Amino acid sequence: MAEKTVQIRIKRQASPQEGPRWEEFEIPYRPGMNVIVALRDIAERPVTVEGKSTSIVSYDANCLEEICGACAMIINGRPRQACTALIDKLEQPITLEPLSKFPIVRDLQVNRQRLFEDLKKVKAWIPIDGTYDLGPGPRESPEVQQEAYPLSNCISCGNCLEVCPQYNDHTTFVGAAVISQVRLFNLHPTGRMNEGERLEALAAPGGIQDCSYAQNCVKICPKGIPLTESIAAMGRAVIKHTVKKALGK
Repeated sequence: MAEKTVQIRIKRQASPQEGPRWEEFEIPYRPGMNVIVALRDIAERPVTVEGKSTSIVSYDANCLEEICGACAMIINGRPRQACTALIDKLEQPITLEPLSKFPIVRDLQVNRQRLFEDLKKVKAWIPIDGTYDLGPGPRESPEVQQEAYPLSNCISCGNCLEVCPQYNDHTTFVGAAVISQVRLFNLHPTGRMNEGERLEALAAPGGIQDCSYAQNCVKICPKGIPLTESIAAMGRAVIKHTVKKALGK
């Protein structure tokens, strides 16, 4: 009986300046394999199906528990996390490509700096300097905690941006992940101190008005975050903030 194998096609690119190419690999099958395991097996013996030795495939990965977001890539035409993409549930040959909305670094690695800069733009944090004890913070109601918790599960993977028709090289749209983080930190009683600054960022070019509400983001999110709810809530908040500002209130 022939040994069961896994066929994988990988879109490779040695550097941003070089053109892409495809390489095919065949590795032994093992029960319970995910895409990360397959890439590690290829790294142990980087030889193509033609028997040609090649370089080790570059990719990002860290937690392997769908928490860090680092291993996002396009698998069989769909952006998702490689750590939870099980070989048994994927049609072969399995195709692996880098996310297309971010600059390529090498092979399956991309530079998601734009996403992180947009998070900085909307102050996606609670500004506590930590130089002295501030004492216990304001209390949060169970209702607010329940609303905020799913928003806090964002892993900044970029999958929602990959499928967004408004997020590309020709726009400055911040995208669903960033908009949802504004909602999260504006819900926090301490983070609310910077609510106006965050809403100003969303009212600026590249902000919430650029969303076409395609709803692709909420369908692809690996953490099930209610992204369209966040977009709608922040749209209302931005309008309210802009009106109050115009009225001098």
